[in-house]
Amino acid sequence: MEEEQVKPQNDTAFTEDDDDDPPTLSSHALAALKEFLQQQQPITDQTSQTDGEGSETGEKVALVAEDWRLSQFWYDPLTAETVANEVLALLTNPSSLAVCIACPTLYAYIKKIDPSVNVQLLEYDKRFEQYGSDFTFYDYNKPEDLPGQLKHAFQVVVADPPYLSQECLEKVAQAISFLAIPGKSYLLLLTGDVQKDKAAELLGLHSCGFRPQHSSKLGNEFRLFTNYDPGMRLGGWELEK
Repeated sequence: MEEEQVKPQNDTAFTEDDDDDPPTLSSHALAALKEFLQQQQPITDQTSQTDGEGSETGEKVALVAEDWRLSQFWYDPLTAETVANEVLALLTNPSSLAVCIACPTLYAYIKKIDPSVNVQLLEYDKRFEQYGSDFTFYDYNKPEDLPGQLKHAFQVVVADPPYLSQECLEKVAQAISFLAIPGKSYLLLLTGDVQKDKAAELLGLHSCGFRPQHSSKLGNEFRLFTNYDPGMRLGGWELEK
C-alpha cells in the first residue's frame, strides 16, 4: 500500500505571545503530537464486529501499531475475518500450509480463529519476530531471498504489496511464484483497483465482489483478486463489463 503523507494545515508549530514568554505548541501541533504518540503505542486492539462462521465476535486481536513509514495500514475487522475464514476454508488438510506476504493483520486473525493452523508471515517489520518460527524476514526488493524450505511449499498464498506501483507488484509476483505449488496453489491478492490489469497479466487473477477496507480509511479503492472461482464466497468473481 502506498504511503500517504499528511501535511499540516499551516507551517507554524509554535506560537509566541511576546519575547519573554516561552514558546508554546499551537492547538494544531498539539493535536498532531497527540496523534503521533498514540500511533507509537506498541499494541492496539481490534474488536471483531461480525457474526460470520468461524468468527471471534467480541474477541480482541492484538496488533502492533501501524508504522506509516513502512506503508502499514491494517485491515478493519470485517475484512480481516472474511479473508481469514477464506484461507481456512482453502486449507484442505491439517498438513497444508498458508503464507501471508506483508499482511500481518491477516496472520493475526487466522491464528486467532484457529491457533493450530500452519501459517507463515513474511514481513519486513522485525517487530513481528514476536511470532517466532512463523515469522520470516521479507524484503520485496529481494523476492527470492527466502529460505529454501519455503520454495513451492504453500497451498494458499495471500499477498498485499506494500506499494501501489507496477514495480512492486512485479516483485511480489516473483515471491508468490517462489512460494506457491506450481499449478496447485490458491492465490489471493489484496491491492488497489489500479492494479487489476497487471494482476491478471502477471498471475492470472480475477477481481472479486468483496471490497477490502482498512481501519485508516484509505482513499485508494482496494480490491481482492483470486486465481480460483470462490463461488458464493467473497462476493464471487465479478463479471467483465
